[in-house]
Amino acid sequence: QVQLVESGGGLVQAGDSLRLSCTASGRTFSSYHMTWFRQAPGKEREFVAVISRGGGTINYGDSVKGRFTISRDNAKNMVYLQMNSLKPEDTAVYYCAARSGAAIYYSASNYDTWGQGTLVTVSS
Repeated sequence: QVQLVESGGGLVQAGDSLRLSCTASGRTFSSYHMTWFRQAPGKEREFVAVISRGGGTINYGDSVKGRFTISRDNAKNMVYLQMNSLKPEDTAVYYCAARSGAAIYYSASNYDTWGQGTLVTVSS
């Protein structure tokens, strides 16, 4: 099983960009679909983006389409989330999650491997 550590969060202004990173331990990283979720105060954990094991399948949540880009580097055991045109409503703790198997899932309840999260705050 992999262990995940997110980094790259911070305080930015609306319209700015930020890149989050998720570092995975273990030698089987390429066997996991990798997903970013976020959770704002008082709200449920929300799907942001997913990338399949080989990177051939990518999907985004409706609220981030066209602004966020997910990518991965299996040689480095890394997954990234490039966030552009940030809005105050993007403020949340961002988590990366991993899941093995053939199917790709979009609900947080289907994941049992999580990082500790990194806080992104977007000021208006």
